[in-house]
Amino acid sequence: MRSLARPGRLLSLLLMLTLCAILMTLSIAGALAPVEDVAAAPLTGLAGLFNRISLTVNSALESLNDWGNAQSRIAELEEQLARRQVELIRLREAASDYERLVSLLGYISALDDQAFITADVIAVEQTGIARNIIINRGTRDGIAVGMPVTTELGLVGRIVDVGANAAQVQLITDENSSVSSRLQTTRAHGSIIGQASGALRLTMVDLDEEIRQGDLVITSGLGGNFPADVVVGQVTSVRQFEFELFQEAEVRSLIDFASLEFVLVATSFESIDFSAFAENAGG
Repeated sequence: MRSLARPGRLLSLLLMLTLCAILMTLSIAGALAPVEDVAAAPLTGLAGLFNRISLTVNSALESLNDWGNAQSRIAELEEQLARRQVELIRLREAASDYERLVSLLGYISALDDQAFITADVIAVEQTGIARNIIINRGTRDGIAVGMPVTTELGLVGRIVDVGANAAQVQLITDENSSVSSRLQTTRAHGSIIGQASGALRLTMVDLDEEIRQGDLVITSGLGGNFPADVVVGQVTSVRQFEFELFQEAEVRSLIDFASLEFVLVATSFESIDFSAFAENAGG
């Protein structure tokens, strides 16, 4: 059986090789071109399909790669933007400080007869009765108790305690603060008293004096605790009660005490000591 199968296989192989040779010869001669076109049509479509799939996959991979690059670039730009914002904030703060210092310098230049030291506000206490600020100047800078503290907008208060490199300022809004003042227009005298609310009140004004809303209140210099003609505030309303000996007015300071950053200490001003006169009067 095996000997019969082997010649049959050889014959089949020879026939197939012969057929292949004939087909190749016909193909080279062009005789099979119509048949090849018909047979190749499905293969061409299949090849096109595979080509489109390959292009789609490649495009998707490129898109993923581009997306990763875009995300990396976005993160880089966000980091740069954050740094620029920090720089912008610093520049704005520097510009704001510069403008305030220029205003203070202009105020100082207008007062040739007085000497000032600029100080930074380093602490604020405006709760309850006490209303104070701490500044970063002290005895080493020539600061002494009693010196007036101002800004270009008006009176802030006076030094009540001082250390080597810091000092405490009692604000004019403190309930224990009293400033001898007068109306800029009528020159009527009174006293500015601090209120628990942080407002100011002009008291002890004679009944025959006229107080108008909008009038400026300035220091009078009486009592020797403050220099004269420093702006204290502006009248917002007038209070006059029947059978009262004096009239009062609510006054608003032009200064925002909650946001003070720089102040001026009048180092050339010396408060007047009246104790010697009191002793002579008693003797």
